[in-house]
Amino acid sequence: MTPYIFTEHKGIHLIDLNRTSECLERAATVVKSMAKSGKKIMFVATKKQAREIVQQAAQSVGMPFVTERWLGGMMTNFMTLRKSVKKMQNIERLLADTTLTSITKKERLTLGREHSKMHKQLGGIADLNRLPSAVFIVDIHHEHLALAEARRLGVKTFAMVDTNSDPTLVDFPIPSNDDASKSIAFITNYIVAAIKEGLEERKAKSDEKE
Repeated sequence: MTPYIFTEHKGIHLIDLNRTSECLERAATVVKSMAKSGKKIMFVATKKQAREIVQQAAQSVGMPFVTERWLGGMMTNFMTLRKSVKKMQNIERLLADTTLTSITKKERLTLGREHSKMHKQLGGIADLNRLPSAVFIVDIHHEHLALAEARRLGVKTFAMVDTNSDPTLVDFPIPSNDDASKSIAFITNYIVAAIKEGLEERKAKSDEKE
């Protein structure tokens, strides 16, 4: 992280905000163009202070997200993951069908519990029919499994990297404090604003064609 550090004060490394600004701008330009061409960017943040911020941000632009727990093989074993999602959706349909008399009250309760557990883990990626084109990660140290799978599959990586991380593992590192919720919100919302712009330009382009 040396190139991104401004100074050290009493054992604490302070990030150079000029570098943060440059890297953020660069990342935003790329995500905007990806969104404009219809690509999916998956948001990953399972740390307590990041979950809600990232989930709301991803939902606001219709992007997939993982904020509960990264299940090993979420990307490298994508077909198995899709089967789990289908199972969850089937349970959803069963529960929604009030005319169905073949399942008892007790079975309905058990199914409800199973669905709620699955939805917690898979709800954010239920609409993902193929691998995302990129992942945006908050804290690569904490989300090392997600990062490893993305790298293995050649999926583009954007991430908030703090002074305890190796930025060379990420395609578009954004040097920043990945523990403070204010910092997480600022960076995530900046990236989301760029995605929003890309989506708006995509919509305008398709409206022109009609």
